[in-house]
Amino acid sequence: MSFTTVIKPKNRLFEVDFREIWQYRDLFAMFVKRDIITQYKQTVLGPTWFFIQPALTTVMYMIVFAGIAGISTDGLPEALFYLAGIVTWQYFADCLNKTSSTFTTHQAIFGKVYFPRLIVPLATVTSNLMRMGIQFLLFVAVYLYYWFTGVQIAPTIYLLLLPLLIVMLAGLALGFGIIISSMTTKYRDLTILFSFIVQLWMYATPVIYPLSTMSEKRQALMALNPVTSIVETFRVATMGIGTFNWNYLIYSFVFMVVLLAVGIVVFNKVQRSFMDTV
Repeated sequence: MSFTTVIKPKNRLFEVDFREIWQYRDLFAMFVKRDIITQYKQTVLGPTWFFIQPALTTVMYMIVFAGIAGISTDGLPEALFYLAGIVTWQYFADCLNKTSSTFTTHQAIFGKVYFPRLIVPLATVTSNLMRMGIQFLLFVAVYLYYWFTGVQIAPTIYLLLLPLLIVMLAGLALGFGIIISSMTTKYRDLTILFSFIVQLWMYATPVIYPLSTMSEKRQALMALNPVTSIVETFRVATMGIGTFNWNYLIYSFVFMVVLLAVGIVVFNKVQRSFMDTV
């Protein structure tokens, strides 16, 4: 008897069957569409929330951190400075929070039908690109306003790194997310702990403050956070002001590659038997 599809367990932990994932591209597209539609389904304003959330967050940061706390914005207009941080950080945080619950959220589907499990977190990272794109349009609109009013801002050659920065954010979120998702199949307390850690993580990232206000020693310490160099590079690329260091960026890229490798190993190991413990 011949079969069109043969399902068998992976023999190696570090194994990603890209051909199989490609065969399920229709399912991947369906998950992406589902994530986009269901997020604001049955809401009055719908996708407009993609604009409202970063706009309100920016206003709050301008009042609290720039106005009350008096934190420097590196000589940049406050709205632009905070929007640059919000656009990059929000994409990373959204991907991270959603991929970190892959197994627990989709246990009913995983228990009934087979498909490459890695499709779910990959679809999450892809669908969030739409939200980031809309927020980036808001950033561009505010950018053009300040540019036409004579503010000294200009994109630099590092703008060519923008696709790489997005890939790095997605890779870091995917790596951390699938590792946490694998661990929460046994230890549900980690879900609560991790959501708290992500909130604190933002304050360890130069979203509301610039690296330029710190000493070189503290900058190097902050750069241990792999998201730090991405946020700062985004500001330098789009506005020409910020702290750019090739060593910090290369470190973040290497960190992402190693993290993804570890994440794939852990993910493949857990998916073999997670239905017994989830």
